[in-house]
Amino acid sequence: MLLSSLRRAEWGGESPLWPTAAIVASAALYADLPQRFIAGGSAGVFAWVRWIVPALTVLVLVALLASVPGGRLTERLGWRGHRLHVTRRWLGIAIIALVSAANAASIGLLIHLLINGAHATASTLLRAAVHMWVVNVLLFALWFWQLDGGGPAERPRCAVARRDFLFPQQTEPATFGEGWNPMFLDYLFVSYTNASAFSPTDTMPLSRWAKMLMLVQSAISLALAVMVVARAVNILQ
Repeated sequence: MLLSSLRRAEWGGESPLWPTAAIVASAALYADLPQRFIAGGSAGVFAWVRWIVPALTVLVLVALLASVPGGRLTERLGWRGHRLHVTRRWLGIAIIALVSAANAASIGLLIHLLINGAHATASTLLRAAVHMWVVNVLLFALWFWQLDGGGPAERPRCAVARRDFLFPQQTEPATFGEGWNPMFLDYLFVSYTNASAFSPTDTMPLSRWAKMLMLVQSAISLALAVMVVARAVNILQ
């Protein structure tokens, strides 16, 4: 089984269940978007476009499964230690980047259609907006989790001063002194609050890339709220 076969050491001691569920859910939500927000007004032969992202996501997940440390494939390729870790890390980042690009394209297409006066029912707009917003939250949580402090495997060995996010637990000796480290669900909370409040809440970005990622996420959420929700409300009125 995929989730049980991956080694926890590669994930910083945490289960791969939540990150894997997040990327699968993101790809599934993308595939469930209304067709016009994936391939524009095209239909027919272009209907298969919605399945590219889920198919490639499954393909990369299979590659991750096949390259489990100690497996037959890694033994044949002669991958050991650092090389295997880097390969699997880039595969994980590739999945996140793929779904991120697809979701960004759909958001851009949605905004383009609204600006150009395309007609759509309120239910269709709200469904598309909710899908894109949830995918936005899941993807940025994955980016934060994958990049902070060098990733889940390197993060426990990374000094707090060199990390990219400062969690409140890291400022409290009572919790941080016990070896507390953020897990995926902590980054999911950061992503959700940033997308909801359009700004950091209890966790502060320290590095420039972390600040820019949070800026982009807030901008996406704001655009969805202002353009899509406002248009849907006008249609309902």
